[in-house]
Amino acid sequence: MKNSFALSTVLALLLAAFGSGACAQQSTAAINGVVAAGTPIELIKDGFSGTEGPIALPDGNFAFTETQANRITRIAPDGSISTLLENSNGSNGLAINPEGEVYAVQVKEPQVGIVYPAHSARVLAARYEGAPFGRPNDIVLDRKGGVYFTDSGVNPPAPGTASAPQPAEKPAKPAVYHISNEGALTRLAADIERPNGIQLSPDEKILYVANTFGEYVLAYDILGDGKVGPRRNFAKLEGFRKTETGATSGADGLAVDAEGRVYVASTAGIQVFSNKGEALGVIALPKAPQNIAFAGPGKKTLYAVGRGAAYRIATLTQGFTGRAK
Repeated sequence: MKNSFALSTVLALLLAAFGSGACAQQSTAAINGVVAAGTPIELIKDGFSGTEGPIALPDGNFAFTETQANRITRIAPDGSISTLLENSNGSNGLAINPEGEVYAVQVKEPQVGIVYPAHSARVLAARYEGAPFGRPNDIVLDRKGGVYFTDSGVNPPAPGTASAPQPAEKPAKPAVYHISNEGALTRLAADIERPNGIQLSPDEKILYVANTFGEYVLAYDILGDGKVGPRRNFAKLEGFRKTETGATSGADGLAVDAEGRVYVASTAGIQVFSNKGEALGVIALPKAPQNIAFAGPGKKTLYAVGRGAAYRIATLTQGFTGRAK
């Protein structure tokens, strides 16, 4: 009896300390108006393959891409997991139009287009001035049906390897692009070392771009007709460092909330900025996030995916509801 009591006491203490999940939950520091102190960072599941492209689905579910596994995965509000689409052509970033069609930048055969539902699937662009895209990375739609996306270029060699496999054709240089509602492809910027996450302000007057190799989130005023103003530094990122292989901030996916705050997935965690680029705080995660999105009822939950894991965090703020992300 003594041993049973001692064991049950230890188990109770562990549950009290770590919660009922399989592992301890990390909690957040307070960020005024964004997240309360002590809010748990809930691990939904670890062990996914190539986590990217999180987005809110029209039915209230949340979806993200497993790029390496070549599928799009769906998570319900109760945490249950299912497959939305197999054979996704290596879909990476996702967007959804008002009709519920899922747009994706795709890396297996580099292109941009609609991947779901099957009867709507089509390619919107695969080349720029005759050159194939290198590695389309992220995407956002405006309310007119225009498509903004990044091509971050062919992945650099992994540390310790001599070189990465070379494409059969020389790809277009890393850049930011726009596809009009009529299908016209325009290159907006080709002076970013590694353009990654892309997002629009709620009023769609500003285009934000994360530069993985840079110290700042970049911003462009949108002039219309597939044109943007000059590049400017919007927000300075924590965690920028110079290494033997080059400089990096790890800046990846972006999200915005209803107040116009900008959220950046980076090696430091989820960095939060005001709509003027002022640093408000960082939500540190057990694993560095690769992309983020508000989803769930009322868009009051911030989801993060990265390094094979998916997390969710209850927020005080609401994600922007004018588009899927």
